[in-house]
Amino acid sequence: MNRTIFLIDGFNLYHSVKKASKDLGGVTTKWLDIHSLCTAYLYLISKDARVEKIFYFSALAHHLTSSDPGKVTKHENYIKCLQVTGVKEELGRFKGKKIWCDACKTQLKRHEEKETDVAIASKLFEVLITDACDTVVLMTGDTDLAPAVKTAKALFPKKEIVFAFPYKRKNRELAKLSTTSFHIGKNNYVKHQFADPFILPNGKKIHKPSTW
Repeated sequence: MNRTIFLIDGFNLYHSVKKASKDLGGVTTKWLDIHSLCTAYLYLISKDARVEKIFYFSALAHHLTSSDPGKVTKHENYIKCLQVTGVKEELGRFKGKKIWCDACKTQLKRHEEKETDVAIASKLFEVLITDACDTVVLMTGDTDLAPAVKTAKALFPKKEIVFAFPYKRKNRELAKLSTTSFHIGKNNYVKHQFADPFILPNGKKIHKPSTW
């Protein structure tokens, strides 16, 4: 059995899903069943590939609460659905940063998502060092992970590291680092959506947000 662990770059996937929705003419795709999506691609890894674990890396945008009061709640509810299917969340944070705007000649405050890349890289080494899997699938198109992948491949040559590129996130530099990679088509987001409502084990119903 090929024990396979998926590491999901939540923000990279989120922006891919948004782009897919736009290209599909507004079809909502954010209510994504990540476990189902990952399972659908196991056949591309090997005939005996099985999901060992799935880790979802993201952060809650508390800084947007004033402009979008329900944004964090919607994300939290989505994570509850992921948890029921066996997906483990790994949450980072947003950090405020002051930048100078040449156009308006003043300082502006922007928020950047922090820790996700480091968290994914750390988890990559953790699962390899502990022999928790035979294959790691990185669902991302972010080149910031390239150095970690290069080192991991050198230290663990018997392990497979595969890239699953979200829609419109394919990256040639990352593809060259792996003997196996695949691209997720926009229509597959549509195929792998949670039920609406999604019913938790305790009977509570979580409805898909109207804009998702």
